[in-house]
Order: sequence, then C-alpha cells, then structure tokens
Amino acid sequence: MKGRCLVSSRKDPEPPAKPKAGFSRRGFIRGVGLGSGAVGTGLLEREAVAAPAPANVVGPGPVPITLTINGKPVNVTVEPRVTLLDAMRNYLDLTGAKRVCDRGTCGACTVILAGKTVYSCSVLAIDAQGKNIETIEGLATGNNLHPVSAAFVNHDAQQCGYCTAGFVMAAKGFIDKHPNPTMEDVKHGLGGNLCRCGTYMGIRQAVVEAAKEMKGGKNG
Repeated sequence: MKGRCLVSSRKDPEPPAKPKAGFSRRGFIRGVGLGSGAVGTGLLEREAVAAPAPANVVGPGPVPITLTINGKPVNVTVEPRVTLLDAMRNYLDLTGAKRVCDRGTCGACTVILAGKTVYSCSVLAIDAQGKNIETIEGLATGNNLHPVSAAFVNHDAQQCGYCTAGFVMAAKGFIDKHPNPTMEDVKHGLGGNLCRCGTYMGIRQAVVEAAKEMKGGKNG
C-alpha cells in the first residue's frame, strides 16, 4: 500500500555466544578420543599442586643410632626396619624382653619408653632415639631386687618366665601412675599382658604388695 512503511518481522541475527570458560563434556570426550586426554587439555594440570619437599630418608642399609637404655647411651648400627625388641635382643644382648607373639598382643616384650609402657616389638629402634628406655635389666640395684620383682617371687607369679619380664615392666609402669591400686585396678591396668600359665591371681597380689613397698620409699 502506498505511503505505508513496511517493517520486516525478521530480527537481526544475534551475536554469537561467547564460549564458556572451562571445559565442556563434548570437548573433554573429543580430547580423550583424539588421544590428548584430560592431562593434555590441562584439566588436571590446573589442579596440580607443588610436590612437598623430600623428607630426610635413611636406609635401607644399616644406620648408626643411639639408644638411651636404663639411663645410659648405647650406640648400635641397625637397619631402619629393625624393631626395638630385635635391637635389644640381637644387637645389645638385653634378652629380658621376650619375643612371644611378635604382634603387639601378649605383652611379653613390654618396656617403659619415656615413662609409658609399650610393646617393644611394635616400636622401631630408630624411633626410640632420644627417649629413655627402661628394661627389666635396669630395675635391680646391685644384688637388691626391685620391689616388683621381689613381690613376684613372694607370690610365685613367675611360673615359666616367658611373660614375667613384660609383666614386671608393665606393673612398674602401672604403679608409677597408680600408687594405690586395688586388685580390680590391677586387673584392668595389666589387661594388655597375657600369662599362658594362668598365674593372674599371684601377679595381681604381687602388684598390690609392690605398690605398698614402693609407697613406703624403699625403692622407686
């Protein structure tokens, strides 16, 4: 029609959309299919973190270490995998702690490490450096038995002897922290040590007696 402005209903084409940052699923699959993979596209490279500085590594061969046993420094050369129990028995001729289960369950290898009773079969010798290690060999004073050892004799608590050293050390460590134990306290306190001869009553009586002796100041 004359004089009428015709307006086209067709819209101008929209500008192309900007690509989204990051990676699309299609792009990722295409990259994997072409062999470049996630690493090649940088997907994992962006999340990579700096590797920590390498730690000081010793071994696997023997290394010199110093153990403080019963207050005295002792030098020994062992592989880092050697346990405290093996270091004492096989290298230092300290055979009081016994290898029985070798799995940290029976307590026959108990020693006191930095004031805490531990299974020496479950502690690496190299990790025991700088800490005082108390063993059965260091309890006696000359020819005088420690009160715990003497009480074990008095109550016939030693039997075959395999568990005795561990029980004595566990008992001393227990009494050091519980100077006035009851029989029930001792039963629970020494629950981590096993006696295959079954002399538990004698052992508990010995610990109660030793606690009284130690409290009296005869020995520590």
